[in-house]
Amino acid sequence: MVAQEIELKLVLTAAEADTFLSSGLMPGKPTAQKLRAIYFDTPDNALLAAGISLRIRRAGNKRIQTIKGADTPGAGLFARSEWEVPVRDDHPVFDERTPVPAILGDTVNSVVAAFEVKVERLTWTVEGDEASVEVVLDRGAAIAGGRQSPVCEIELELKHGEQSAVFALARKIAEAVPVRIGVMTKAERGYALLGSVRKSYKADPIRLDETTASAAAFQAIAGLCIRQYRLNEMLILEDSAPEALHQARVSLRRLRSALAIFKPVLIGGQVPHFQSELRWLTGVLGEARDLDVLVGRVRPGDLKDRLQAAREQAYESVRMAADSGRVRVLLFDLAEWLATGAWLTVEETRTMRELPAKAFAQQSLHSLRKRLKKRVGALKTLSDEQRHEARKAAKRLRYGAEFFGSLFSSGKRSRRLRKFTASLELLQDQLGTLNDLVAAPQVLERLDLMRQPGSETLLAHGKKAKLISASEEAYVDLMDRENFWS
Repeated sequence: MVAQEIELKLVLTAAEADTFLSSGLMPGKPTAQKLRAIYFDTPDNALLAAGISLRIRRAGNKRIQTIKGADTPGAGLFARSEWEVPVRDDHPVFDERTPVPAILGDTVNSVVAAFEVKVERLTWTVEGDEASVEVVLDRGAAIAGGRQSPVCEIELELKHGEQSAVFALARKIAEAVPVRIGVMTKAERGYALLGSVRKSYKADPIRLDETTASAAAFQAIAGLCIRQYRLNEMLILEDSAPEALHQARVSLRRLRSALAIFKPVLIGGQVPHFQSELRWLTGVLGEARDLDVLVGRVRPGDLKDRLQAAREQAYESVRMAADSGRVRVLLFDLAEWLATGAWLTVEETRTMRELPAKAFAQQSLHSLRKRLKKRVGALKTLSDEQRHEARKAAKRLRYGAEFFGSLFSSGKRSRRLRKFTASLELLQDQLGTLNDLVAAPQVLERLDLMRQPGSETLLAHGKKAKLISASEEAYVDLMDRENFWS
C-alpha cells in the first residue's frame, strides 16, 4: 500500500542531541528502540539509479521491508512515496505490492545486501490543540565494509492536522539547538561509503509530467535547489572544497532563477526578501569563487601567495556565513514557505498555480528566449556590464531548460532539447569565461594587487576580442536551433 508521508528532517551533532534531550521540549519519557536496517541493491546499483531505496529493518523480533521512491514534489525535503510489507527474515520479498520487479526485470534476483544502518531511536508524540506530530531522534551510524558515517537526526512527521504544526515545532527545537534542515537520507549515507569521497553534488534530475500543476512544479524545483545547496554546504563546512563551493553557488543561482521564472505563480512580500538574502549569500560565495579562478590561472610566486591568502580569508567568510543563524533561518523560512506559504491559497494566482506545468513551461521558455535575444544584440558593441546582463539571461534560459526539460523528453522534442541545450551551454561557457576576464581586474584592484608583478597575465586583454567573437558565433548557433517547447 502506498502512503504519502509529511516529514521534516533536522540534522545535529551528538553534543547538540544531548542538549536537545536535556531541553525539556519533549513531553514525558520517549519510547526507545534499537534498530538495524540492511539496505539492498544490485551489484551495479540499479535501484539507486532509479531513485529507489530498499531496506529490511529489524526491531526486536519484527522485520519490515520498506521501499522508498524519490518521486514526489520536493522529495528529499518533505515527503517520499513509501511501500511497507512485513517479512520473515533478512531476504527481500518482491511481488505485486512493490515496484522493484518492474524496475529490475530479469535482474531482480541479483539483489544483494549493500550496507547497513544501526541506530538507537527515541520517539515522542507531541499533541497540540489541532495537530499531532511524531518526533524521532536517531543516533547511530551507516556502515559499509570498514567505513562508517555518523547518523544524528531528528524527524518530525505529521500524524494529523495542519503542516504548519511541524514547522512550529521545528522552530522551537531550533531555538534550543542550532539544527539544520536535513536532506540526506540514511540510504544516501550508506551509498556514499561505497564509492570515492564526494567533492561536490550537482543538481538532481527534475522529473515533471503532464499531470503536474505549475505550483507543484515550483515546489519540486525549489526543493531540489535547497537540497543541492545543503549537500554542498556540508562539504564546505567540513573541508572548504572548491568544487562544493561552486555547486553551492550554482544551487543558489538556480533557486533565484526559479523564483524569477515562477513569479506569476508566487505572491507576497516574502519573495523579495528571499531574493535579497539569496543574493547576499551568493555574493559571499562569489568572492571565494573569483579567487579560486584567479589562483588557478597565476604562476607560483608572490602574487599567487597573496591571492591564496586572500582566498583563505574569503573561505573563512563563507564558512562563517554558512554556519550562521542567518542562513539557518533563511533555509527554515524557505522550507516552510514552500510547504505552507500564502502563495498556495490566494485567489489572485489560483489560475496560474493550477495551470499545467507544460503550458507554463512553454510560456516561460518563450519569454526567456525573447529576453536573451533582447539582451544580446551585437556583443561587440555592448559594454562589459551589458554583456554581463546577456550572460545572466543565457543562464536563466539554461536553468529554465533544465527545470522543464522532462516535459519535452520524447520524440523530436527530445532531440531538439539536446541540441538546444548543447548550444546554450556553449554560449554560457563563452560568456562565463569572458566574465572571468572582466572580473579579474576588479578583484586585483580590490586587493591592491594591480601593480604586483605577474598581474598583467591575469588581465589577458588579447583574449577578450576572441571570446566576444566566439560568443557571437555560439549565440547565432543557438538562435538557429529549433525550439524544443513549441
